[in-house]
Amino acid sequence: MAAEQFDLVIIGGGPGGYVGAIRAAQLGMKVACIEKRKAYGGTCLNVGCIPSKALLESSEHFYHTQTKLSKHGVLVDNVRLDLAAMMKRKEAVVRQNVNGIASLLKKNKVEAIQGTGRISAITGDLKTVEVQGELGNRVINAKNVMIATGSEPIELPFLKFDGKRILSSTEALELTEVPKHLIVIGGGVIGLEMGSVWLRLGAKVTVLEFQNRILPPVDAQVANELYKVLMKQGMEFKLGHKCLGAKIQSSGNLWVDAEEMATSNKIALECDTVLVATGRRPFTAGLGLAEVGVKLDQAGRVEIDGNYRTNIPGIYAIGDVNTYMGK
Repeated sequence: MAAEQFDLVIIGGGPGGYVGAIRAAQLGMKVACIEKRKAYGGTCLNVGCIPSKALLESSEHFYHTQTKLSKHGVLVDNVRLDLAAMMKRKEAVVRQNVNGIASLLKKNKVEAIQGTGRISAITGDLKTVEVQGELGNRVINAKNVMIATGSEPIELPFLKFDGKRILSSTEALELTEVPKHLIVIGGGVIGLEMGSVWLRLGAKVTVLEFQNRILPPVDAQVANELYKVLMKQGMEFKLGHKCLGAKIQSSGNLWVDAEEMATSNKIALECDTVLVATGRRPFTAGLGLAEVGVKLDQAGRVEIDGNYRTNIPGIYAIGDVNTYMGK
């Protein structure tokens, strides 16, 4: 199979990848952008920031109609939730954004390739990238390769995602019914966002957080104010608790076992749905990086310098997938 020639190949079509592709094309480079999803935009537009904010807005309207409008003398009887319509709106918001990106790539003459990319060889200055996709395989040569594959949810070894009762943030955006009791493992941004959505829509929500506060990386005073707001809205917290696992009951519900770190006391909480939101890890598996000599740290992140260069000339890494090593 004859290799196609490009100046730059970008693996990953998220906010870093597609913007980099468009700008490089505007500067006169022949660019290919490889994306494993059928739509560009990466996690952010497809299963992250954009759909979560769409659901936050919709759920806020529902919550305010139920709890706030009567104080203004606006009486609305028999407020009901049409979850299917809410999800349809969310999908429309996502579709509008990703379609816009596809148009920009086409307008700027970026070769948009659907499939998974892997650096298979380096010969002199040329890097060979193999692409496997539904429409067939391709081989591409380029002097420059940019890794922009982002990150993926961390799966706990004792809480494997099943997409039905034990969820990552991706599945939490696509539920077809409101959980009766949602337990969120992790009191970070993702867990609190999705917990807020389902709390407003009628679920009981309990957050299990290993630290003694929510949002550990955030300013403590800001985090404490948010904690008080969420408590007032009805969200429950088990701070300073370590999740030990979950067991399925004969009823089909789950028992989530946890341990209070300060006292070693163990508790068990019954729920029907668990959201594991303990963080994300760089997506570097299957990219062929270690095989061609690109340095990775112990967490699998690509090591870069101040100009996003890896230790291999002509290979760069941006976004969640990298780690800055100085220089």
